[in-house]
This record gives sequence, structure tokens and C-alpha cells, in this order.
Amino acid sequence: MSTRKNTLYNMAYRLFSMLLPLVTAPYLSRVVGTEGVGLYGYAWAISYTFGLVGLLGLENYGPRAIAQAKDDRDALNRTFSGVWQMQLLVAGLTLLVWCGYVAFVAGAEKPLALAFTLASISCLVNVDWCLMGLDQFRPIALRNTAAKLLAALAVFVFVKGPEDLWIYAFAWSLSTLVGCGSCFLSLRGKVKFTPVPWREALQHLKPCAILSISVIAVSVYRQMDKVMIGALADMHQTGLYENAEKIILCLAGFIAAIGTVMLPKISHMTARGLMDEVKKHIDASMELVMCMVCALGFGLAAIAPEFAVLFYGEAFADSGLLMMLLAFTLLTIGFANVIRTQWVLPQKRDHIFIKSVLTGAAVNVVLNALLIPFFGAKGAVVATMAAELAVPVVQFVLLHRELPFLRYLRYALTYSAIGLIMYLGVRATVWADLDGWQLLALRVALGAIVYIALCALLWMWTGNRRILAVIRKSSKTAK
Repeated sequence: MSTRKNTLYNMAYRLFSMLLPLVTAPYLSRVVGTEGVGLYGYAWAISYTFGLVGLLGLENYGPRAIAQAKDDRDALNRTFSGVWQMQLLVAGLTLLVWCGYVAFVAGAEKPLALAFTLASISCLVNVDWCLMGLDQFRPIALRNTAAKLLAALAVFVFVKGPEDLWIYAFAWSLSTLVGCGSCFLSLRGKVKFTPVPWREALQHLKPCAILSISVIAVSVYRQMDKVMIGALADMHQTGLYENAEKIILCLAGFIAAIGTVMLPKISHMTARGLMDEVKKHIDASMELVMCMVCALGFGLAAIAPEFAVLFYGEAFADSGLLMMLLAFTLLTIGFANVIRTQWVLPQKRDHIFIKSVLTGAAVNVVLNALLIPFFGAKGAVVATMAAELAVPVVQFVLLHRELPFLRYLRYALTYSAIGLIMYLGVRATVWADLDGWQLLALRVALGAIVYIALCALLWMWTGNRRILAVIRKSSKTAK
């Protein structure tokens, strides 16, 4: 399957996986309130961290290992078998620890934690990494989307009050397990499991463990914020942060989709020594991603205060300010994602990945501890912004002699300038005799028109046909 088709499938899947919780979010926010949303976010963050330990960095290691072995059928089968055996061992042990947490440690979140046990079980059969390495994104997208649609429907049917919050957790956890299990069936005919000696299977443990350090570090400043807010402030503040972050994660899914698709492709090119072609891909990806994230970041910041109230209700008005600030982390997330997935990981230079995300995690934890007790969720937002900025800064320090970072920075500044003009134009719509969703729709439409028009003028002035060509080809592929 072509890279463009994979990108479309992966972006569509990530869009659905992020949007479906947003479809239920307005209903859930009004039914369970800020404290209920906060309790769910607190429990989910802990469950998610256990899941990361269970999968042990396979999201990055697995596709790379499969992509590098897929040209040799025997090597592919042995690689898959060894990695999955290792996964079963680690995920099984993690599941036992999780059960111990649910039984003896969990407090008010215990009913939710019990429901999240299904998500921990799904780690045993989550082989998305193998399908990604084989460039098979279609089954991942279709099967998981179907499972999540059913989960969203269940929320509207069965969740009627705060006492039903556990049903919400159960529905999403069950959808995760069903999605992983159905994708496992998609491997038939593509790879064959042939048991390998445990000594061979455990050879995958060290590189996976190394990558898991970085993945867990990312979780520290992507998920543990909610745990620290819950512990150092209260569930009300956690709820405000949870709903603000949901929107950011939804938009970040577009960025992650490009990196996920490009990782196996670039890994294969790197194994063949085509480094000049790799750099061309990075340059094109960086400009495309900067164009996307500046539109998303500045656009969201422009409408966040009004959007939060309309979408979540008056109780979540303060989420608007949090959302406005978090929107700018999309720029640093996008920048770092391109470097990580298209240069660092394909070359197996995992130490660079680890140093960058550990630095970000350290910055986040320290600032959270200092700021959350005094500023609540606002303090966590400042800590997250600093952490996300630290990651590309470390990448620059370690890789500035290898990649043209100044050119990449020029892309970021150029599209940020266009984004700022769009932002100012959207905020200037005070003249409109509209309110509510009508005013929001006007602002979104105006922002899109301004941004697209300015980008088109820029591309025509500079003679840049690259992004237009990518869009044109993607449109043809979609047809």
C-alpha cells in the first residue's frame, strides 16, 4: 500500500479515535460534572501508564524491527514470534501488578480502575506494531474505528449520572480490547508464529526497554499531569485540565499519524543507505507539519475561550484559557515528532530520543511540583509548555551538525506569522451581530479562509509547489 494511502488511513483512524471521546465529552461533562471528569482523567492516566509499561516501547521498536525484516519471510516470522513472545511475558507480568494495584492501592477511583483492567488485558494481543511495520494500516483503522463507534453509542445509552461513570470506563476499555483482538486476526496470511527459544525472544527486551524509558517519560508529561493535579490540587482542577487537553490530543493525532506512517518507510530506506532521500523526506515533512500545526495551534487559540463554554458547559469556562495556552504546544510537538520518527529512530539512535524526552519529563515533574500547589491546572499547563519546548531544544543540541535546523526553524516562523495574522483576524470579529455556535462557525470559516489564502500567496510568491503537489496527490488517492 502506498505511503499516501497509509497516511490517509492512519490520519482517519487517529481522527476518529480522538474525535469519538470528544463526541461524548459534552454529554459526559454535563452529566458527571468537573469532579467526575477529573476522577476519570486521574484513573485513566494511571491505567495508561501501566499500559505503556506492558507494551514496553513496542509502538516505536516493533514497526522498525518488522520493516527491516519484511523482505525475508523467514526472518520476518522469527522477528514477529520473538517480539510477541517477549510482549506476552512483559504484558502478563504488568497485568498481575495492575490487578494488585486495583485490589490493594486504588482509592476512590477503584470502580474505574477495575473497568480499565480490560485495557491492560488488551496489551497481550496488541500487535498493531506488526501491521504498521508491514504497512498495513487499513485493518487498524477500520476495525478499531468500528469498536470505538460502538463504545460511543454505549455511553449515550447507559451513562445517566455520576454513578454510571464506571460504565464509561468499561465501554472504552472493552472497545480497546475488541479492536486489538480483531486486528490480531488480520495477521493471518501475513506472518506465521513459530515459537523461538526464550533466549532469542528476550534479545528484544533490552532495545524495547530502552525505548520504553522514553515512552514512559513522554507519559510523565502527557498523562501524569492529571495524576499530579489530582494529588496536589483537587479533582475539579483535574477535570478542567482533562477537557482542555482532550482537544489538544485530538489535534496532535494528525501530527502523530504522519510520523507513524513514515517510521517504517524511513526505516526501510535507512537500512538501504538512502540517506539523501531520507533528508528530502524530512524536509518535505517538516514544512507540511509546520503548515498544519500553525493552522491548528493559532486557530484553536483564537476560538478556545468561547469553544470551551459552548462545548463543555459553563462549569468548564476556565478550560478555555488552559486550551488557549496548550494550543501552542502543537508547534513543538510537531517539530520534535518529525525529527524523532524520520531521523533518530530509523537509525536506531535511541539514546537521543531518550535524552530529549527524559529532559522534558524532568522539566515537567519539577515545574509541576512547584506550580500546581499554587496555581492548580494553570501551573500544569506552564509545566507542559516548558517540557514540550525542551524536547526539540535537546534534539537541536545533539543533531544541529547533521540536519539543517535553521531551515526547519524558518518554516516554523513563516507559518507562525501567517497563524498570528489569522489569530488577530479571528479575534477581531467583535463586529459580528452573532453569538453562540453561529459566531464560532463564522470565526472558524474566517480563520480557514485567511490562513489558506495567505499560504497560497506565499507558495505562489516563492514558487513552492511541494505542499500543493502533496495535497493534489492525496486527493487523487482518496478518490
